[in-house]
Amino acid sequence: MQIPKFTKRKGKKETAEYDHTELLIQQARQGDSQAFAELVRLYSGRVLAMGRSFFKNESDTEDFVQDVFLKIYTNLHTFRGDAAFSTWLTRIAYTTAINSVKRRRQYEPISDESLLPDTRMLPEEHQMRKITALAVREAITELPERYAICLDMYFFYDLAYHEISEITELPINTVKSHIFRAKKILRDKLAELYGPSSI
Repeated sequence: MQIPKFTKRKGKKETAEYDHTELLIQQARQGDSQAFAELVRLYSGRVLAMGRSFFKNESDTEDFVQDVFLKIYTNLHTFRGDAAFSTWLTRIAYTTAINSVKRRRQYEPISDESLLPDTRMLPEEHQMRKITALAVREAITELPERYAICLDMYFFYDLAYHEISEITELPINTVKSHIFRAKKILRDKLAELYGPSSI
């Protein structure tokens, strides 16, 4: 099996998508419940994916998702646009999850990559990413937690180093180091599974 090299899709969000989100935020701040419902629809997959990484059952995950969006709703007025809305939202979700499970947490890598679709992908690219995700997910379960969290956000949430740093409150150099070391561990593990010529 040919495993694609560890590369991350580059590129900025399309202007129209950014403007649409900004408009929804403004409308939701003014009390438009439909606008907030649309924000929930757009970002619920991201929050659900994180919930499933931290919690062992659907009931706790559903409670987590509701808790996160309640916090988003009550704190929407504090969003200043210094970071992307998706980064701000993911930070709230991550902090909520960490606080919920505290020292008992047992983090598992993202369970369903389809929760984080990329509409910019061609069908062939999406299929290749799914194949890669399965191989990576299989290997990532054996990583130390600190590496798994950073790598999850890098590959499956498509976040940049500085965004992961903002969300986890880890120094950016620490994030880079964790991801670099995690990639090396993954390469070694995938080489064991599929042979060195696949990596």
